[in-house]
Amino acid sequence: MKKLTVLFVLFAACLAATASAKDWRSGIEWTEPKVVRPGEKYGDPPADAVILFDGKDMSAWNKEWDVKDGVITVKPGSGSVETKQKFGSVQLHIEFATPAEVKGKDQGRGNSGVFFGPYEVQVLDSYGDNKTYFDGQCASIYKQRAPQVNVCRKPGEWQTYDIIFNRPVLKAVEGKDPEVIRPAYVTVIQNGVLVINHHEIEGITFYDQPPAYKWHDERVPISLQDHGNPLKFRNIWVREIPDDNTKPKQTKKPYYL
Repeated sequence: MKKLTVLFVLFAACLAATASAKDWRSGIEWTEPKVVRPGEKYGDPPADAVILFDGKDMSAWNKEWDVKDGVITVKPGSGSVETKQKFGSVQLHIEFATPAEVKGKDQGRGNSGVFFGPYEVQVLDSYGDNKTYFDGQCASIYKQRAPQVNVCRKPGEWQTYDIIFNRPVLKAVEGKDPEVIRPAYVTVIQNGVLVINHHEIEGITFYDQPPAYKWHDERVPISLQDHGNPLKFRNIWVREIPDDNTKPKQTKKPYYL
């Protein structure tokens, strides 16, 4: 009985404290978030997505690779493809499969890339024993950042990238490289696992020289690389996202209701 009495008193005290607590507000007048219908299941495009490949054709791209059974296959030797539309900061979803028949090694095995203008997220067969330099393996920001973990599936199995690309803000300087007002940032989620977390890009992901920023337009195409390997791609869509993610100005002091 004594234990029940103590519990009742504590419960009553908690209720009293909750009833007397005030509701704190920040004083920031947020804009009401736009309603966007999500996809039915993971990987399905939300209502505000731009569809880059829906399994039918490559009309969103500057040229064709092979399209069959809802899948794009790289046509080795034909050159890379890029979107006709240009983008700023985006969320990109893309699914890929490296060749089931394993050929080559190192950078010659299942090599491609997803480019946001001149900035590459590497695609490679990095499953098992295919070793290469770590900032050049699958899901790396090429020559700049190795993935935190290797979550690659077996050759031939479908994999997913969900990439957040925050574009750089550059100021042109006559006769010189641009002034970097804000660098680019990249987040990569591979197969549902965060492998690169909001990493600052140091500049163009060159193969043969250190990274450096060069002037380019605010909006750039998204490209898929032909590196001589017949990779497959499907279900490609993109969402444009705000460049500026700062809080709105505070219109009044924080207050209690």
